[in-house]
Amino acid sequence: MLIRTATLPDGSQRDVRVDGESIAEVARDLDAGNERVVDASGKRLFPGAIDVHVHFRQPGYPHKETWVTGSRAAAAGGVTTVVDQPNTDPPTVDGAAFDRKREFAADSLVDWGINGGVTADWDPDSLLSRRLFALGEVFLADSTGDMGIDTELFADAVDAATDAGVPVTVHAEDATRFNEDARARDDADAWSAYRTAEAEAAAVERACEIAADRNARIHIAHTSTPEGIDIASDAGMTTEVTPHHLLLSRKDLDELGTLGRMNPPLRRESRRRKVYDRVVDGTVDVIATDHAPHTRAEKDASIWESPSGVPGVETMLPLLLAEARDPETALSYERVRDLTATNPAAVFDVPQKGVIEPGADADLVLVDTTETTAISGDTLRTDCGWTPFEGFEGIFPEWTMVRGTVVYDGDSDEPFAAHDGQNVRDADGELL
Repeated sequence: MLIRTATLPDGSQRDVRVDGESIAEVARDLDAGNERVVDASGKRLFPGAIDVHVHFRQPGYPHKETWVTGSRAAAAGGVTTVVDQPNTDPPTVDGAAFDRKREFAADSLVDWGINGGVTADWDPDSLLSRRLFALGEVFLADSTGDMGIDTELFADAVDAATDAGVPVTVHAEDATRFNEDARARDDADAWSAYRTAEAEAAAVERACEIAADRNARIHIAHTSTPEGIDIASDAGMTTEVTPHHLLLSRKDLDELGTLGRMNPPLRRESRRRKVYDRVVDGTVDVIATDHAPHTRAEKDASIWESPSGVPGVETMLPLLLAEARDPETALSYERVRDLTATNPAAVFDVPQKGVIEPGADADLVLVDTTETTAISGDTLRTDCGWTPFEGFEGIFPEWTMVRGTVVYDGDSDEPFAAHDGQNVRDADGELL
């Protein structure tokens, strides 16, 4: 394929030639050969997004999401690589559990990675011998799956992963800082009042201290507070922010109800704005979704009984592109590229991904930024059938390509092509 006159995220116009699974050339006025030519005039071409934080729920909870439905949602949203977290059933805490999850991941339409988890019963020798994307998210407080661990075991896990050359990601909340008085409430805001901002900041600080003592680097998942972001950044660690912590706050909970319950929870509007500022100015390294689907029936419970988590893998890039299109925001298309593709590839050492350069994997997303679509849970591909971003505007892909194959074509009656995603850790990781 030759993609003609595409506007890249930096605003420059280039032709992009795809040969097999890779990008062959990026230049002006390339001569067309015996290939399909796509006119991309007036449209933008992005490297495929790398969502380093999803929960596709297999094995154990296929009624919430499967690798088939989750990867289709990813492709329809411009995500070409997903990284699944360990809190499934069984949890991915040993080699056998990794091998079982890998069998489900073989159904993925997009490329993928699998993270390993840490519990009191984990088997680091067998787990770390597998082709893990990372160790984590390591839970410092219980969330879905009840995998919270103490700091002593966390320190041991950091040692083991560092020795094995495996990155570590952290779910940082300190349960001793939760506000037990909030337990007397039953309104939608009670969950945010309970799992406090101070609990996140304290856990981020402790995790960074442990990593620094070992000359190790960790990645703080779904940071929801400016305090947590600053602590990690000052310690030389990397951070991610979710679209829901970027665009939603406690003021939205009256409308969202229990659909707005997640861990860590939504924060005050003043904190959300400061998180947004840190996303724009480069302090935050990565945007990832923490895509954690539950059915509507499961979420239709009290604030204390509803499961935590929201879907997001299909709406991340469309929401960010709509933000970048809005002249009222300071978010640029280049920053969207960095947050969703280039930086995740760099942070987690996946050099064949995240860039539009010769030799890189041909993971590409074509969008028309002049057209926005109202987001509706009824039309999304995720099995749970709802979104916390109902009614938000998004810019969705015209098509999404994974290693040279157009896996999603929004204009087709049959939008999804047959394609076998692969473990990105199985690739040699070297650009041509």
